Amino acid sequence: MVITDVVIYKPEKQATRVKIHIPYEMTDERTLLKTIPGKHYHKNQKLWSIPNTKENAVRIKNIFQGRYKIETLWHVAHKPQFTLNEQGKQALCDVEQKLILKAYSPNTIKMYKSELTNFFKYFENQNYKDLTKDLIEAYVYHIASKYRIGESKQNGMINAIKFYYEQVLGLPREYYNIQRPKQRHSLPNVLSTDEVLKILNSTENIKHKAILTTIYSAGLRVSELLNLRISDIRSDGGYIFVKGAKGKKDRHTTLSESLLVLLREYYKKEKPSYWLFEGSDGGKYTASSIQKIFRQAQQAAGANPWATPHTLRHSFATHALEYGENLRNIQVMLGHESSKTTEVYTHVIAVNNKKMRNPLDILMNKINLETGLKKTVVNKTDIY
Repeated sequence: MVITDVVIYKPEKQATRVKIHIPYEMTDERTLLKTIPGKHYHKNQKLWSIPNTKENAVRIKNIFQGRYKIETLWHVAHKPQFTLNEQGKQALCDVEQKLILKAYSPNTIKMYKSELTNFFKYFENQNYKDLTKDLIEAYVYHIASKYRIGESKQNGMINAIKFYYEQVLGLPREYYNIQRPKQRHSLPNVLSTDEVLKILNSTENIKHKAILTTIYSAGLRVSELLNLRISDIRSDGGYIFVKGAKGKKDRHTTLSESLLVLLREYYKKEKPSYWLFEGSDGGKYTASSIQKIFRQAQQAAGANPWATPHTLRHSFATHALEYGENLRNIQVMLGHESSKTTEVYTHVIAVNNKKMRNPLDILMNKINLETGLKKTVVNKTDIY
């Protein structure tokens, strides 16, 4: 019988755990691996993980005696909506290359490629360089009216087209002076404190509870939550480090004491390796999964049906302001640029959890710990 090699997945930089696939027939080796302190089996991934230490590296070599290979844990990319012709494929490739060179965020790259795939498909029988301002405007109005897209998406579509003609083709701006839609000035959707409590209490799944609680307690965007690493939870400093947020800016936001207790409990049970919240494939959790978790919690709680995960962020800011927190602190924790100042280095602030009254901690006191986020004595090494 041929024995398949063990696969050790190369840990990402600063990862705290290493993931390992052991073939079913290697029972003796699996038994030995189970003796390693801190081992954990990830059912969804069908992978084992152990702490990423020099001692464990030696243990692995001794257990498997060279019968292992090291690989990278790749993640499946989404396919484009359309099949483009050669002109379209080359144009999309040029766009992606320019976006990467200019260090655009993964979300922006994904959005621009999606919008331009549709654009290139629509004009596939014409030379893109020859398209006039009138044709481009007609396309924008056609898409906007046919699919009834909102202002934000319409602006995203225009920005993508502008990027292609200005940055990729190097054409002057006056070539495509597209009329942009006027932005609506609407108030953000906000949940009441009771609705937030019901949502956070609506799930017994420790991971789901930790995800929703982190978004609310720290005022995070969904993309910021997905990018959180274990090392970004700075318990000693009383803050969460948000790296490369919107506008490529780093910042600090508040770390609730109640959240820290929950995260330590979650970490002990789930044993994430690098990202604070990992998907079933070991990579980042996905935005669609967050949407699904929130929708289930929202329905179970009977909360505002128009709310989204982002509503938790709006609610954090509103509740903190209602509880008397300084408006400037809230602005910086949310990563918002001031409309009254041109200072560019206001995105970093040392937020001390002993000084700020975090909305989650206030809610916890309000319900006398009935949310199920029980404070337990846990070793601080379980999470940063």
